[in-house]
Amino acid sequence: MSAASPHTEQLRDARGVVSLRRHPLRISVTAGPDRKLVRELSGERIVVGTHESCDLVLTDPTVSRQHLEISLVPQGWALCDLDSRNGTFVGDLRVREVIVSRDTRVQVGGTQLRLEPVRAAVELAVGDTERFGPLLGRSPVMRRLFEVLGRIAPSDATVLITGESGTGKEVAARAIHDASPRRHKPFVVVDCGGLPANLIESELYGHQRGAFTGATHPRDGAFVAAEGGTLFLDELGELPLELQTRLLGVLERRQVQPLGSNRPRSVDTRVIAASNRDLRKEVNRGSFRADLYFRLAVMNVHMPALREHSEDIPQYVAAMLAEWSEAGSPAQIDAETVARLQAQPWPGNVRELRNTVERAVILGELQAPVEAAFTQAPGQASASSATESRAAVVDSTIPFKTGKAALIEQYERSYIEALMQRFGQNITRATRAAEIDRVYLLRLLDKYGLRPGRQG
Repeated sequence: MSAASPHTEQLRDARGVVSLRRHPLRISVTAGPDRKLVRELSGERIVVGTHESCDLVLTDPTVSRQHLEISLVPQGWALCDLDSRNGTFVGDLRVREVIVSRDTRVQVGGTQLRLEPVRAAVELAVGDTERFGPLLGRSPVMRRLFEVLGRIAPSDATVLITGESGTGKEVAARAIHDASPRRHKPFVVVDCGGLPANLIESELYGHQRGAFTGATHPRDGAFVAAEGGTLFLDELGELPLELQTRLLGVLERRQVQPLGSNRPRSVDTRVIAASNRDLRKEVNRGSFRADLYFRLAVMNVHMPALREHSEDIPQYVAAMLAEWSEAGSPAQIDAETVARLQAQPWPGNVRELRNTVERAVILGELQAPVEAAFTQAPGQASASSATESRAAVVDSTIPFKTGKAALIEQYERSYIEALMQRFGQNITRATRAAEIDRVYLLRLLDKYGLRPGRQG
């Protein structure tokens, strides 16, 4: 962790942090159907609810299936109500999120809990590796994550990866696949938030000719395309309720039925899903099926926000600069600037950090939120000339909408040309880097006559 916690100590030797000494949290039920139930829990995240998957399982019918999450933070323990039906109370106050650092009484539904840190500590190993696939990190929180991913990868278990945007959920999914026995089979990505609802079923399950208007040829869906490998369902929280039911059936039966067909097909495909939404809250709100959530969360991986392991930023920046130096854009950064980068909150996480550093390499300077700092290698173009070359030409004699559309088209074409050149016309790598849907990229390539093999 990036800061000392009153409930966690880092134990070091000559190699650095080798273990964490953590003071568990004792939770006692002082009122309600489960009165006298006591649990001592040492995890970073503790979930209280009535579902059997919770760390503290209650039988009180006024408590939601996943009611409350208690997270270890530098200041103590963060209580987060998961949009429960009957709420979480500290004293007379109904709370959504609050941090406590000492003995606290908490009310969930009709049950009262007492939270108290335990003096006796337990020691947790953090693992020796500083990377898992392309994921990097020397911090204890990342090394513990790598240990978890390493245990998950060899199995066929369905995995749900959660975390804020930009924390590397797709990178983690691909790393799991690459470390699994399925590594030589396909890794297929479907962005559930980037497709219209009427196309998602065809994308996932395929269709027969004539199944709907425009279906002129039969098509295999993503489950079949990933046969023997892994299907990554990104932003699954965006999937409409009516489509969640069919997905649940596919996961349970391991069979898909293309649109327009009455004959199901068995598939051997591992599923990894991800969402930047808290799907437990969506379940309590009624916008996500509880049975689908628990079917997906056989293994649950949480990607930490960058602010939770800011000590890894120097390593990330060094790796980024090394990557761009290999591509012909050498740059250096001084220690003072790295320290300023570490002090930023980075709401966009590693993705935002990468974009900021890449922009600095291209322009020869570091833009907000951190000023100054990159020193260019000899032969690099000046920042002023780079900025001038990107200046937009504005013609105020034409209608606003016409001018805006022309500039958008100019940007789209220039961006797509540079993107495809950067990745050697590899569409899969380009879509991943640009964070856009593959179908959308193909449309843009066709629009400007840039699809590989179709130019001219």
